[in-house]
Amino acid sequence: MTGFGFITPIAGGEQVFVHIKAFTSRHRRPIGDDLVTYELKRDPKGRPQGTIVTLSGDRTVRASVPGPGAKSLVIVTAFLVLVSVAAIAGRLPVPVLWLYFAGSGIAFVAYAWDKCSARNNRWRTPESTLHFFGLLGGWPGALIAQALLRHKSSKQSFQLTFWGTVVLNCGGLTWLLMNPHLWRAIGELRG
Repeated sequence: MTGFGFITPIAGGEQVFVHIKAFTSRHRRPIGDDLVTYELKRDPKGRPQGTIVTLSGDRTVRASVPGPGAKSLVIVTAFLVLVSVAAIAGRLPVPVLWLYFAGSGIAFVAYAWDKCSARNNRWRTPESTLHFFGLLGGWPGALIAQALLRHKSSKQSFQLTFWGTVVLNCGGLTWLLMNPHLWRAIGELRG
């Protein structure tokens, strides 16, 4: 059983490629001779491709898959503002602030690269690498990438692990905020 196939238009003409992800409802897999409705698009090579495919008798669902959106951008903005204020106020080492900004940039690029690789059927970035970037402070950039690029935003197992890395990272940040004497002592040893 594959995840793709072809639709033969009733009116005749060229067969239309369709991927299982194009089906609006996946409560059952399509089988031969099922009647479907679909929107016709063209892939980059000009070949016909079915999108928003509905099995006959199923209700058409046009709403997007729930995932990060505007709320994510608000969360990231609020978090980075709080970290910036803490660094400016001397409650947090300034390099930690830069770590979040640099890590976020790296994570965003990694997500964009992975999405591009997925679309072009190239070698993908392992999910563990994406999670590692998030754990090290890049989770704000990862969350922005999920919201803007719509990448890795609906895979439930990925999201569960992703939010686990966010909790661990924020726990470490909270510990650092609660123990300023430790990072100050480290600074004095280095200075």
